[in-house]
Amino acid sequence: SAASGDANVQYSSNWAGAVLVGSGYTSVTGTIVVPTPEEPSGGSRRTQYAASAWVGIDGDTCQTAILQTGVDFYIQDGEPSYDAWYEWFPDYAYNFDDFDISAGDSIQMTVTASSKSGGKAILENLSTGQSVSHSFSGESADLCETNAEWIVEDFSDGSSLVPFADFTTVTFTDAAAVSGGSTVDT
Repeated sequence: SAASGDANVQYSSNWAGAVLVGSGYTSVTGTIVVPTPEEPSGGSRRTQYAASAWVGIDGDTCQTAILQTGVDFYIQDGEPSYDAWYEWFPDYAYNFDDFDISAGDSIQMTVTASSKSGGKAILENLSTGQSVSHSFSGESADLCETNAEWIVEDFSDGSSLVPFADFTTVTFTDAAAVSGGSTVDT
């Protein structure tokens, strides 16, 4: 494993962002400003383009499970839309209902593991004051608690990646992780 402070650049076909590799990660949080997605140059208005921003525990060096929550942004026929979701992979992602998201909103995303098979996903729209959460318990796949992540993703639908939306930037601010009970330097 890399010494503290060493950056290890790796390439992924569909993830971009930062991953901490260590042990005992039980909480990850970060805030983004929701972008306005746009159809890529040369794209078709009829096609739905999408991207996702999320925080998570595991899924990089630990492949057994991922506890994650985030937002998806879509553009189709010139109309942006958004959804908010939570997931304990390998189970599916589930949408949070009644959570309003607009371009320019600040969304704080947090996942916490109370055990290797339980925890919580929390989204708060800091611009509207609305928050949603989902609690997990007795999940079939255990976390390793070895990765903390802040990711922008071209996500999969079935066996293929969705057509990737254009957007200006997605920046994670107030990014923090807890390992072994202490907040660690990101």
